[in-house]
Amino acid sequence: MIWLNQLVQGLMLGGYYALLACGLSFMFGVMRIINLAHGSLAVLSAYLLLLLAERFDIHPLLGLVAVVPVMALVGWVLHRLVLERSARSGTLLPLLSTFGLASVLDNSMFQGFGADTRSLAPYIDTLSYDSWTLPGGVIVGQLSVLTFVVAVGLLGGLHLMLARTALGRRIRAAAHDADTAQLVGVDARSVYAASTAIAMTTVAIAGAFLAMRATFDPYTGPQQLIFAFEAVVIGGAGSLWGTLLGGIVLGVAQSIGAQIHPQGFLIAGHVIFLVVLLARVYVADSVRRWIRTLRLRATTP
Repeated sequence: MIWLNQLVQGLMLGGYYALLACGLSFMFGVMRIINLAHGSLAVLSAYLLLLLAERFDIHPLLGLVAVVPVMALVGWVLHRLVLERSARSGTLLPLLSTFGLASVLDNSMFQGFGADTRSLAPYIDTLSYDSWTLPGGVIVGQLSVLTFVVAVGLLGGLHLMLARTALGRRIRAAAHDADTAQLVGVDARSVYAASTAIAMTTVAIAGAFLAMRATFDPYTGPQQLIFAFEAVVIGGAGSLWGTLLGGIVLGVAQSIGAQIHPQGFLIAGHVIFLVVLLARVYVADSVRRWIRTLRLRATTP
């Protein structure tokens, strides 16, 4: 039963990682940009929710009604002022730009809020510790289940938006070939700005659950970025449902690693990430060699 409990806890943790990685995967899938400020922006949204909770006694989940539009606007401005300009100079400059943005955000939050660790747990009543007991004595936290449900709902909503709406079709067209999309009337510039705004709404939601389930400080962002990046790579960059799978694999690996050894929580997650990364590199290299061999055979008289 111990191992069953660890699997269930890992599954719930994977839901949080999928929620955290959702925006990162979406931006890469649409624009092929890795936003290194992703984790810091999630922490920024957590601080905005904390301000609403402390000053106006607004429940964090209700506070998302105000914070989500603000973060969407931040995403739109981020694309117009930073990503759009830097992307013109190749793939490296957006990485450097978002890395610099993350540094500015982290230090600005340190100056504004101090170094103390904070949490939204005191503002969500008993949700932070209430739980259900499943058959077999497995205990799952209500907040963990809510996080998993929100992650699945958010990923499913994005999938339906891409598949069923006019904006989704424009996003898919621009992601596939921006130049060709321009020829048929799709404004790739506006589509990319809208996509960044959508990604930032998911970041706001992830920041809320980060702050409700754990503590955070101004420099929590980089660690959250690592977890999100690992989930994206494990599940396949740009794949929304792959992001959910990647988050679950990462969460289960960390949960089982913690059961095996006290220090195995992070190590197990990093190991599974490296194994998947090396496997992808090896398989991709093997496929390229196989295709090259077939081409040589086809051209050899």
